[in-house]
Amino acid sequence: MAGSMSGTRAGHDSGGGRRVAVTGWTTFAAVMMIFGGAMAILEGVAAIAKDDLFVSTRNYVFEFSLTGWGWVHLILGIVVVIAGCALFTGAFWARAVGVLLAGFLVVANFLWLPYYPFWSIVLIAINIFVIWALCSPSKDART
Repeated sequence: MAGSMSGTRAGHDSGGGRRVAVTGWTTFAAVMMIFGGAMAILEGVAAIAKDDLFVSTRNYVFEFSLTGWGWVHLILGIVVVIAGCALFTGAFWARAVGVLLAGFLVVANFLWLPYYPFWSIVLIAINIFVIWALCSPSKDART
């Protein structure tokens, strides 16, 4: 009862792994991962369906096929949404996978800069906050 009053709730790890408290930061990271994954899915669908929608910067060092990037964003977005949902369980593996996937999204959005600069910068910032939220220790871990 006291755990629910302080904003944390014990997570359940059915795989026999470490049990981690679901804090406000973990919930924030889960919601932001679901949001960021959904935006990556939309970017991917837009790039696959209509690749002439985006204007690319000429002579950019990291120049790739826009349709290929669409598939990367679509697949990565689906995996990130699933990992964001798994964060609500409080499993330690979900936090580790979340940090890894948020890092992949930072790199993918950095390479996506010539196609959609403003949105890429926004998603890079969101994913950096997700990494910070998942790496910050909970109150239970510090005591």
